[in-house]
Amino acid sequence: MSDYVQFIEGIKRKTGIDLALYKEAQMKRRLTSLYEKKGYRNFVDFLHALEKDRDLLNEFLDRMTINVSEFYRNGKRWEILQNKIFPMLLQSNKRLKIWSAACSTGEEPYSIAMVLSHHVPLSQVQVLATDIDENVIQKAKLGLYPDRSLAEVPADVKNKYFNKEGQFFKVKDEIKRTVTFKKHNLLKDNYETNCDLIVCRNVMIYFTEEAKDQIYHNFSKSLRSGGILFVGSTEQIFNPARYGFEVEDTFFYRKK
Repeated sequence: MSDYVQFIEGIKRKTGIDLALYKEAQMKRRLTSLYEKKGYRNFVDFLHALEKDRDLLNEFLDRMTINVSEFYRNGKRWEILQNKIFPMLLQSNKRLKIWSAACSTGEEPYSIAMVLSHHVPLSQVQVLATDIDENVIQKAKLGLYPDRSLAEVPADVKNKYFNKEGQFFKVKDEIKRTVTFKKHNLLKDNYETNCDLIVCRNVMIYFTEEAKDQIYHNFSKSLRSGGILFVGSTEQIFNPARYGFEVEDTFFYRKK
């Protein structure tokens, strides 16, 4: 048994995370650089250290999940969400059930709330935001971001929903109150049901084809008929009918 296979089995026992469902070459490269930086010789030594050191385990989880995000990422897609997708969904339901899956440090769910606020009062906006990494959830709850994270935010939205704090921008409480954060593992935990919109972007690229297939099937079950899945700009679904989806727009899929 290779040291990486031992590592995978040990991590699954300790955390419930199955690294075998992540692309092996990508994951091994990322984690090898981490354990070498920390002075370990191989995956087995690294696993023994992770079992004893909570801070090191948290750092491992951060490295594993790669948390790169920004507000209104790929701005044209958010315009379509605002001008086409939300008006369509709101025709049948004024209080949408929205899930931001693998939300990272919070830019995505807060962006969803800001976009939806163009159509309904914030009192009617509720977004569930989930991630596997408790560290990024804590950062998301804080809602404090560098200027570069806001590069694509429209000026009127930036002025309305952020306060400048030194070199950073803080999301206003009225937006923070619309988002509920919780821990969730896409490869293991139960999924939400009867969602109007699921947003899961720039995450699937890290998973094996087997894992992607499982997740897309689960997302389809989570959506109500007519609900929408919004994916990242490198994550086009090439056989949407396999999951009961139809293309609504580029990177937007509607459950039949």
